[in-house]
Amino acid sequence: MHIVRTSSAEWQGTLKEGGGLMRLGSGAFEGSFSFGSRFESASGTNPEELIGAAQAGCFSMFLSALLSEAGFAPKRIHTTARVHLGEGPTVTLIELECEAEVPGIRQEAFLQHAENAKQNCPISKALAGPEIRLQARLTG
Repeated sequence: MHIVRTSSAEWQGTLKEGGGLMRLGSGAFEGSFSFGSRFESASGTNPEELIGAAQAGCFSMFLSALLSEAGFAPKRIHTTARVHLGEGPTVTLIELECEAEVPGIRQEAFLQHAENAKQNCPISKALAGPEIRLQARLTG
């Protein structure tokens, strides 16, 4: 199977005074971005938020698949990704925080599956440059 997903971005103007628009090919999201929304606290989105959303979504789906393959039926997996943008600018760290409701699984087994998902989901593999940290816990 070979799937191609497309997104686009357009930037107009200089770095600090200009602005842009990012679009997902599916049409599910379109958002403006600027120097202020990326490096300050102005409204709008930024590439790091989109990376975080992709990482959190991919990790959650991959963890669900791993748990299902191991005979567990997850009820809920909620993952937050915090993407750190440091000097350079460079993405220096991605922190994943996961809460999951998975009946019948023990904490140790859950953590093994979560670590496997962190290492092996497609987005983690694509983002292998920055360190990706994980905190995972069962709820319910």
